[in-house]
Parts: sequence; structure tokens; C-alpha cells
Amino acid sequence: MRMLGYTRVSTASQDAQLQLDALVAAGVQKRDVFADITSGSKTAIERPGMKKLLGYAEPGDTIVVWRVDRLGRSLIDVLNTVNLLRERGVLVRSISDGIDPATTNGRLMLNMLATLAEYERELIVERVNAGIAAARTAGTRFGRPAVDPAVIADKLGIVNAARKGGRTAADAAHLVGWSRATLYRHQHALAARDGQLM
Repeated sequence: MRMLGYTRVSTASQDAQLQLDALVAAGVQKRDVFADITSGSKTAIERPGMKKLLGYAEPGDTIVVWRVDRLGRSLIDVLNTVNLLRERGVLVRSISDGIDPATTNGRLMLNMLATLAEYERELIVERVNAGIAAARTAGTRFGRPAVDPAVIADKLGIVNAARKGGRTAADAAHLVGWSRATLYRHQHALAARDGQLM
């Protein structure tokens, strides 16, 4: 079983030495420390240092961090990273937070993190749904804006004239900025409307 370290700072002007010293004091070899200098805008698995660490870690290894927030930009990202590692049989230990899966308290902390992350996910979903409902009440329409039927009819006229002149469906559709599939969709919709009017 190996102990691997991970450090993260947001900018090059910040120093990861405090994190590195804590990892070495905890028993991690300097050569086994992976590092990222990146803002919190990227999820953990998008960072180059974390990608290397994930490729290097094996089942039974323990990844040691100074604080658990080094593993992700948000609670959900931290927990997703921890879960990804656990699925691979890799343990996580956080020095400052007292998270150590080898101890009862450490496992309790991980379970509390999982509960809080689930709570955060549910709050986000509730806020998004409330925002959508409020926007609909205020008259906001979602999806593509409706296309003026007169514009479609004009474009179909141009396409039909081009087709009579010997152009292929794809070439004729391209004249009006459509793909061939879009042309066929509008032709079928027009035929269906005409059938309903009869």
C-alpha cells in the first residue's frame, strides 16, 4: 500500500509549500506528490495533476491531502472525487479535517460529507425548478423561438424552384441555409398541414 499526496493552489503566486510539508510529515514521499495550479473553475478530474494521480493510483493506495477541499471546487465535486477513488479501491485521508477511512471518526466524516453533498444537490435542483417556474409565470418561453410560417413558405418556394432547375435536394436546401433534413422536415410539416385543411 502506497501513500500518495495531492496539492492544489489556485494561482502560480500561491505557494503549496505548507501543503507539501504537511504531506511529507504525514509520511508521503515528495516524489509521490501530485500537484495542480489551477482555479476552482475546473472540476477535479479535469485538472492535469489529478488526472496523473488517478492514472497512477492503484487499489489499496491512500491519497493524502492537507484539507479535503483540495480535492474539488465544491462539496459535490469533492464527494464525486472521493467516490471515484473509493470505487477504484483507493482510500482518502485529509490531515487537517481528520478524515481517515481507517478510523471510525474518519468514516463518520465521509458519511457526513456524502449527506451534505446530497442535500446541496437537492437544493440546487429546487432552486433551478423554482427559477424555471417563476420565468414561465412571467411569460418567458423556453426552447427555440417559433419561425414565421411566411418565411418558411418563401424558402420552400426558392427550394422548389431550384429543384425544378435540376439542383439536388441538398444543394437547393443549402441555398436557403438549411440542411437536407431540415428541408424534408418542413416539406413534411407543410404536407401534413395541407392534409388537415382538406
